[in-house]
Amino acid sequence: MSLDQTLVLAILLATVALFLWGRWRHDMVAVAALLACVLAGVVAPADAFTGFGHPAVITVACVLVLSRGLQTSGGIDALARAVLPGAAGPVRSFATLFALGALLSAFMNNVGAMALLMPVAIRMAARLDLAPGQALMPLAFVTGLGGMTTLIGTPPNLIVAGFREQAGGAAFGMFDFTPVGLAIAIAGTAFVALAGWRLVPARRQASLEGFESGAYLTEARVPDGSPAVGKSLREIEQALDDTGAQVVGLVRNDLRLSAPTAARRIRAGDILVVEAEAEALGGVLARLGLTLAEAAEDGDDAQAPAAARAAAAPADADEARADEGKTPPASDEVVLMELAVLPNSPLAGSSVQDILLRTRYGLNLLALSRQGRRSLMRLRSIVVMPGDLLLLQGPPDAILEFAADYGCVPLADRELHVPSRRKAWQAGLVMALAVAVAALGLLPAAVSFALGVLASLVLRTVPPRAVYDAVDWPVIVLLAALIPVAKATEATGAADLVARLLLDTVAQGHAVAALALVLVVAMFLSDLMNNAATAAVMCPIAIGTAAALGVDADPFLMAVAIGASCSFLTPIGHQNNTLILGPGGFRFGDYWRLGLPLEVLVVAIAVPLLLVVWPL
Repeated sequence: MSLDQTLVLAILLATVALFLWGRWRHDMVAVAALLACVLAGVVAPADAFTGFGHPAVITVACVLVLSRGLQTSGGIDALARAVLPGAAGPVRSFATLFALGALLSAFMNNVGAMALLMPVAIRMAARLDLAPGQALMPLAFVTGLGGMTTLIGTPPNLIVAGFREQAGGAAFGMFDFTPVGLAIAIAGTAFVALAGWRLVPARRQASLEGFESGAYLTEARVPDGSPAVGKSLREIEQALDDTGAQVVGLVRNDLRLSAPTAARRIRAGDILVVEAEAEALGGVLARLGLTLAEAAEDGDDAQAPAAARAAAAPADADEARADEGKTPPASDEVVLMELAVLPNSPLAGSSVQDILLRTRYGLNLLALSRQGRRSLMRLRSIVVMPGDLLLLQGPPDAILEFAADYGCVPLADRELHVPSRRKAWQAGLVMALAVAVAALGLLPAAVSFALGVLASLVLRTVPPRAVYDAVDWPVIVLLAALIPVAKATEATGAADLVARLLLDTVAQGHAVAALALVLVVAMFLSDLMNNAATAAVMCPIAIGTAAALGVDADPFLMAVAIGASCSFLTPIGHQNNTLILGPGGFRFGDYWRLGLPLEVLVVAIAVPLLLVVWPL
């Protein structure tokens, strides 16, 4: 083993270990691996950032933008309403929903397809009297299966196509993945619709009712001489830190403020709307010298559960403008709404204090659920994570504005965007033309989809100000950074070395056994780390394995593409798996119950089909 091979393999092993550890983001690890290769001398400094111009990277970014156009125009919502049955049994309902999810994910971003259909799946589960997770987990898995059917369906397919081109052949075409991928998608969708959903643990979602957990909203009057008089709401909340209570509204001179600013001073005669656990309520009243309001405007239901009603209505124009620093909503409606935090949401890693939820939006965070566990303790300082469920209180327009700004999906029956039939047709036509031009070979895929993005901006199906928000930049950086690392793995002979080791020790020179091994290893890695990273790591090994056996590399590259798209055993393998963690009330170990049989089915179908469609 040469020094360069030793260095590349050491960096690669460290990279995989960091991916599995999960302490740092995948794009950070990928950039660190790239810089380590440059410092070790196995990647020339001039070639370090060539990955950012790679056609696969450009295509991924463009597809994400076009997907945003389909999502925001309302075309997919109209399609879902037209296709999905309104009053059918679970098998027919799930078969239609899952087939639609697989179809959408073949031509748009998987996370976008999942986000669009997730509220539909939750409503369908409620209609069928099933746990939400029994619809959400199969839907998350079939969107992964649908993505493997086309070149643009998922980033691993684009990466595999790029490696085939680098190895001396033409890049895979738009529908080269379809013969094997479509068969797997159909079989997998049929399995989860007929029987697979029954394997999902029936954990009840922490819905609006689930957020009650003994918490009460109580109107408490501030009498003369109370220790609260003259204090700011910030000081009041600091005094209540150890009780788990929070002030969610204030009534002054018969004017209600649903989200008063932390700097507002308390006066005698004010009514504080306090949310607290039943056991802590007495201590809160005693500590602040408060009394229960004798004549609360909501009557005798001052101690109604938190999920049963909104605490306060918006203030008049002057009060609200002073509190929120913005024009208050025209509507007096105050609602409770659940939001699911999407993967890569700007909200992840922040707390309510960090984003100034009250000041900027006039909203209250009433509860947060994580993996089905409810918490009302110190909500303003809890760090939000992907997959969390948030229960927000406030005007519906403000909640939807917040959801759009921070990458959250409303689980109530509301839309983030106003559908436009004209824009829906335009977005669909642009995507169809871009796919057709690439499929017919008239232009390279990267150029075809870049033209599609330009057309979307001209037609404003994607607003120019939102085009960069539509790109999943961590994935782009990860791909661009790992492409030179993968080239170095191949150029130094390290990939060939690993391939020969696998052949000698496991496959023992049998091509079919080696093909199955590549597929299973890619599946295993994709359950533990990003699927794009899995494809980038495994492609050089697949090419090296084929070269060592003296057979065509195409079936091995296809095996990598399939395996990298099948991350069904853990909530961290794919963004969709993370997204359903909170709404489904799942635990880490729940995924394998459906995921393992599905992966076995994929292997059983994929290996024979690969041998037929892509002979060795």
